[in-house]
Amino acid sequence: MSFDGFTTKSIVTELSNVLTDAKVNKVFQPTKTDVILGLYNNGVNYALNLCTNPDFCRINLTTHPKPNPQNAYNFCMLLRKYLTGGKIKKISNYDLERTVEIKFECYNELNDLVIRKLFIEIMSRQSNIILTNENNIIIDTLRHTDTQTRELLPAHEYEFTPINKNSFLEIQNVDEFISFIYSFENMSLAKIIYSNFIGFSKTFTRETLKHLEIDESNFSREDLSKLYNYLKQLISKLGTSKVYCKKTEDDKDYCLFINNREVENQNSNCLDTNWFIDDYYLAKEQATLFINSRNNLLRVVSTSLNKVYKKLENINNKLKTCEDREKYRLYGELLTANLYRFDNNSITSEVVVNNYYDNNKEITIPLDTRVSIQKNVEKYYKKYNKLKNTLDICSIQKKETEKELDYISSIVFNLKNARNLNDISGVYDEITENVLTKKELTKNKTTSHNNQDDKIKIENITIDNYTIYIGKNNIQNDYLSLKFANSNDIWFHVQKMHGSHVLLRNSENQEIDEIPENVLYSCSKLAKENSKASGSLNVPVDYCYARYVKKVSGSKPGMVIYNNFKTIIVK
Repeated sequence: MSFDGFTTKSIVTELSNVLTDAKVNKVFQPTKTDVILGLYNNGVNYALNLCTNPDFCRINLTTHPKPNPQNAYNFCMLLRKYLTGGKIKKISNYDLERTVEIKFECYNELNDLVIRKLFIEIMSRQSNIILTNENNIIIDTLRHTDTQTRELLPAHEYEFTPINKNSFLEIQNVDEFISFIYSFENMSLAKIIYSNFIGFSKTFTRETLKHLEIDESNFSREDLSKLYNYLKQLISKLGTSKVYCKKTEDDKDYCLFINNREVENQNSNCLDTNWFIDDYYLAKEQATLFINSRNNLLRVVSTSLNKVYKKLENINNKLKTCEDREKYRLYGELLTANLYRFDNNSITSEVVVNNYYDNNKEITIPLDTRVSIQKNVEKYYKKYNKLKNTLDICSIQKKETEKELDYISSIVFNLKNARNLNDISGVYDEITENVLTKKELTKNKTTSHNNQDDKIKIENITIDNYTIYIGKNNIQNDYLSLKFANSNDIWFHVQKMHGSHVLLRNSENQEIDEIPENVLYSCSKLAKENSKASGSLNVPVDYCYARYVKKVSGSKPGMVIYNNFKTIIVK
């Protein structure tokens, strides 16, 4: 993400305007990487978010609360001890560096007024939060670092990250800037800038050149002059309503631009960049959380799915061995019928007898030479009975395993079809209620089933004044079809495939034939689009009154049977 030096400078300027003399009321640490300071100033409460997550590191005001752990982290307790009740006296950063310094005025244990500093280093994987005294001696850090180049440990002096780049702010005029750029050969303009100047990210540099219509590989002195003047103007307006944040065209990043339009009600307490950053990173965090949660659940469910596949394969192998059972019964029966012809104690590896089930054709029966012929008869009957019992048991196991496989496949479908965190949460609840794996899923289920029903929210849309409900997982499907539905509502489901249950609310108790065809077709289309057949052509969708939808006792969630149905082909 492009939380570069320009964004940092803009955020710091905005924060300085509204948080100077703000009092620290609370300190929270929702996660290992996030700290939130609860502040009060001029009758307004603020929440200052300090995030060191490598993917979303930033500092900004936030309006989006985060749940706190039951037990506070050690660093959180330390900040509460040293900062609660203190006042912010200054918020600043050097040049366009991404290290922000917040100076607090606090009282110590002896009630003496002291200065404490909080340094927020926004540096991707090296991001950190450091608390020091007025002499920059470290009290503690969020992450302890002890390397050859840097020590961030308690009782050590805090030193800024070494700066190995040039400062754009120190360039005095456009001629000096042009000379600097032309001192590099065989490099694009963008690379020259973001590789050599403090605070310039790749995204910001390239978006700015694109905005100014400057070709980074073929530029003139006039282009460089225009770029220099634009950057100087942008820096002078950072933290005001004359600068705005905008997403890039690919929607993967953002950039700061000068707002040339007239802005009404300009004031010194502009927080536009803060609120943009707050909303932008919230969406990114939720998208990442959604992907990670879905992938983690898919990993757990896939493990269960593989186990069921192996179980079914073993059952099929056993059933294959049962195909010889009738042969062993025949051997035993033919040997019994011909015992009078053989010496029971004779040692022979095989005998030839007539098969009266096949026009008395001769058949060779192998024998175990270690035992008598009578014992061979008993062994063949024993093998037959064993395989017959195995067939009966495995046939039942196969049906149960196929049902389990079908159910887990429906969960995989629901996960892949999930659109947001609520959909993922619904599948998670289903997994915790229906044990699919020995792996522990850490969630306590203390609410009753009725309370859970009250919390189930079914997605719905309206077509021609008809309300249509769509289940997004097996629990929602069960609730929608068996509890929420009235007997005269119309129920839709794609034929013989996994998919959502779709319900048309029939408030007027109309006959199916009285409901407009376009409404029935739209419901069928929704059932198809929310099913495994979403990408197929000519998909059959069954529909019937909800009263004809039943659940077999002991069946898994989402598994129902229905009758008295009609079918629509969705093209």
